[in-house]
Amino acid sequence: MALLDKHKVIETNATLLLVLSLLVVSIGGIVQIAPLFYLENTIEEVEGMRPYSPLELEGREVYLREGCYVCHSQMIRPLRDEVERYGPYSLAAESMYDRPFQWGSKRTGPDLARVGGRYSDEWHVDHMVDPQSVVPESVMPKYGYLMDRVVTGEYIDELMSTHKLLGVPYTDEMIATAKADFKAQNDPWADTDGLLERYPGAQVRNFDGQEGITEMDALIAYLQMLGTLVDFSTFTPDASR
Repeated sequence: MALLDKHKVIETNATLLLVLSLLVVSIGGIVQIAPLFYLENTIEEVEGMRPYSPLELEGREVYLREGCYVCHSQMIRPLRDEVERYGPYSLAAESMYDRPFQWGSKRTGPDLARVGGRYSDEWHVDHMVDPQSVVPESVMPKYGYLMDRVVTGEYIDELMSTHKLLGVPYTDEMIATAKADFKAQNDPWADTDGLLERYPGAQVRNFDGQEGITEMDALIAYLQMLGTLVDFSTFTPDASR
């Protein structure tokens, strides 16, 4: 009873309650934040992760501009139903080069963290041109105009330089060859040895089936690489983190 009386003193004294609440929150914050200052990296490095290729990066810009993140998240939670539906849960390393990240908080459509390789390029083209033709219940608007918007990669090296300032490990060589790599990834007949050395696993082909490089090409190149860089058949989480 005496303990309840003491607690009543705290509850009936607004100033005391505020001070004690701030004290508890401060202690909790220090416990959570202070250790981060002693860690060189809070993200577990995962084999296979790399920065986006120039064409993929351009496609990501289209993805952001069109607001795809509003309806599609890119974060599979470590829950059984999530993993069974979408695949292995998302790793922090998979978003380490995203500025901004695309985790999202709402799903009007499915999560896209593992969409790479699940559908053909032709399916993606049909889905963008007329979503209801492949998913009748879809409420997604049509994006067929992306087929008509030609992109040249004129400023892709500058975009990569900006990302480099933000911490993405683009090398001087990557930036110097950005425009050539941009075009090569969309040309199955191009010499892509340098491109694949700089961006292992980059998919090389004409993504939308048209002549020239369009925003549709770039967007599909981006979508087709999502979730494909980490080999989850060999990946083992670091238990020390």
